[in-house]
Amino acid sequence: MATFVLVPGAWHGGWAFESVVPLLERAGHTVHALTLTGLRPNDDAATVAAANLDTHADDVLGLLDRARISSATLVGHSYAGMVIAAAADRAEGRVSRLVHLDAYVPRDGESCWSSTSEQYRQDFVAGAAATGYAVEPPFRAPNGGDPRRRPHPFASLSQKIRLTGAHAEVPRREFVYCSGWEDRTPFAELRARLDADPEWQVHDLPTGHNAMREAPEAVAALLLDV
Repeated sequence: MATFVLVPGAWHGGWAFESVVPLLERAGHTVHALTLTGLRPNDDAATVAAANLDTHADDVLGLLDRARISSATLVGHSYAGMVIAAAADRAEGRVSRLVHLDAYVPRDGESCWSSTSEQYRQDFVAGAAATGYAVEPPFRAPNGGDPRRRPHPFASLSQKIRLTGAHAEVPRREFVYCSGWEDRTPFAELRARLDADPEWQVHDLPTGHNAMREAPEAVAALLLDV
């Protein structure tokens, strides 16, 4: 049986995977859905301001330590592709599979800021205007997005990742491309790059960006390798 660590993207908590978790557990697997530092309901302003990409990688590593996980499947959605790459690079062989679910796949020295689209960079700046350190969730029509979304630590979006290359030794690395928002996705070029790389397996899902909510059964089936 596998141990899944599900890491949500910007503005979201572990609840983002609430429809996927029971499907994995029903298949007999162990599942941990993380809420990253600065996104937890009781985090104060100082905690949000101090949280960066290293903090979030440490959140994952701390879970591996506490739960004594020696062979984890890390699943990162969107921004969390940065997080699982950083964590895997420092996990000392405790990660056996990486799944970047419509997520950034960074190279050393890149950041979410440098890897994303100009529209998202504008969203980050506009969202951080009130505090300078916390990015408010962007409005998304038609319903404005999930009301549980929280301001996201700006430092985690701008910090450059430091990779030694150990993450590239993870035996199984996969990228999931959600094709249902091709007019806005920042991942089209990334998909082409990884599709040409024999060390990566690329999957396509005909959903919008939040595939966990739109098609939880399809996401679960992909994670279960059905």
